[in-house]
Amino acid sequence: MIRTEGTMAQMCSDIYDDGFFARRNAARARLDAINPHLKPGGEPSDPLRDHWYGTIYDLAGDDPAAIPWARLAPHPLLTQWLARNGSLAGRRAIDVGCGLGDNAEALSAAGADVTAFDFIPRAIEWAKQRFLESRVQFQVANLLEAPEEWRGTFDLVHECYTLQTMGDELLPLAAKALASFVTPGGVLLVITSAREEDDPIVTPWRPLTREQIEGFAIDGLTLETLEDIAPEDYTPRHWRAVFRR
Repeated sequence: MIRTEGTMAQMCSDIYDDGFFARRNAARARLDAINPHLKPGGEPSDPLRDHWYGTIYDLAGDDPAAIPWARLAPHPLLTQWLARNGSLAGRRAIDVGCGLGDNAEALSAAGADVTAFDFIPRAIEWAKQRFLESRVQFQVANLLEAPEEWRGTFDLVHECYTLQTMGDELLPLAAKALASFVTPGGVLLVITSAREEDDPIVTPWRPLTREQIEGFAIDGLTLETLEDIAPEDYTPRHWRAVFRR
């Protein structure tokens, strides 16, 4: 286990209030009750879950508490990594599955020229509304059908939580897509929930095993560091992995 500068709970303590958590818990219960992917057999007509995630945004209205993964702040494990690694000035970065935009803004604040994308148009619209003077280039795109001009373009590729929304059969495709973005000498940073191979999956998300996270070392990427971060308070166990070309 890696000890970091302050706990994730401490870093989030000033962001949320009791009302936010109450709304989030209620929203999660409502969503779990209607989520077709939690039923036996799932929803074969929605293999990428884009329809389902679009539904989540539609039902949320203007309340970010109703988006289960929205933090309203950069992920603490990204914040820590940026603090350790210094300025990103002069580098190009891409934020995968950017949601409401907080991680992308953190990369931009660190000096990077940032592209951020999500395959849900409402997410991109919301991110642009939240950060009206942003330097980030927010756009709608699909990781598995990314623009050709992104190949070999980015010094830093940041992925947080997108992978754990995918079925096992899609992870190899996602790995190839992420690797294709990384320029020579560049880095892929992956932050995701973690589990053991025989751990039951008890949430709508699919935390990754060690074998799965190590499987992203492909197409010229090598695994540089893999941190196994223990659960604490309301935050589950995580991987933070760095791959370099």
